[in-house]
Amino acid sequence: MDQRSEISEFLRTRRARTTPGQAGLPDDGRVRRVPGLRRDEVARLANMSTEYYTRLEQGRAGNPSPEVLDGLSEALRLDASEREHLKDLFGRRPARRAPAVAQRVRPGLQLTLQSLDNVPAFILGRRTDVLAVNRLGRAVITDFESRPAASRNMARFVLLEPAARERVVDWEAAARDIVAILRFESGRYPGDRQLADLIEELQTGSPDFADWWGDHQVLLRTNGVKRYQHPVVGALEFHYESFTMPGDPDQTLCVYNVEPGSATAEALRLLDSWTSTETRSAR
Repeated sequence: MDQRSEISEFLRTRRARTTPGQAGLPDDGRVRRVPGLRRDEVARLANMSTEYYTRLEQGRAGNPSPEVLDGLSEALRLDASEREHLKDLFGRRPARRAPAVAQRVRPGLQLTLQSLDNVPAFILGRRTDVLAVNRLGRAVITDFESRPAASRNMARFVLLEPAARERVVDWEAAARDIVAILRFESGRYPGDRQLADLIEELQTGSPDFADWWGDHQVLLRTNGVKRYQHPVVGALEFHYESFTMPGDPDQTLCVYNVEPGSATAEALRLLDSWTSTETRSAR
């Protein structure tokens, strides 16, 4: 990944999406040849010279201070994920290297997952690799554990498998989120060869991936709503929470919570009974 190009495209796309009105700037009457803010407007909002901002956007400004990045984040109205990504791109965090060895779930975290037997839950590693998933997680999303270890990946499932389009409600929004998560990781681990291979595979296999990748959207997953259409129990709606583990930020516990007394709670109870019966029959 060319770091200069990544910086340039990220800042350019953020500048293009921000209108003068959103930034609180008056209409100066000048004709705009490009959407969004001009470089001199971003510079003024960030309290820096136009020349310096131009160097920043071209990736030629060296190592800007935290104060400069904070000013730039405010000027471009960056959200929390984008602010983190900007710091990664400019090297304001300790360099991280993704180990070549396969990730393994921490034993204590595996026990935590096993204790969550009433709701779907799973553990994501780097590159959206699915490191472990409980029984209801397999039933609601897909049975990752029946696949070879190298194929257990959420991005591959969502973007490349036709079954995901049938199972995931509002598939496009979910797929865009996955791309944004991978874009965030690419800034945090610019030298990760396995991540680069995954991105190349998705560009080849998904007709939508390249366009979404070029949008430079980034996402650090925290919480939200997920909806599925299950072939046995029908519509399901979950409020998910993501927990990054202290001491190991590359393992995330994702829990799909259910509103008590809801239609999803009843459907999940039926699904729990159905999968328990199947598990006993298979023994």
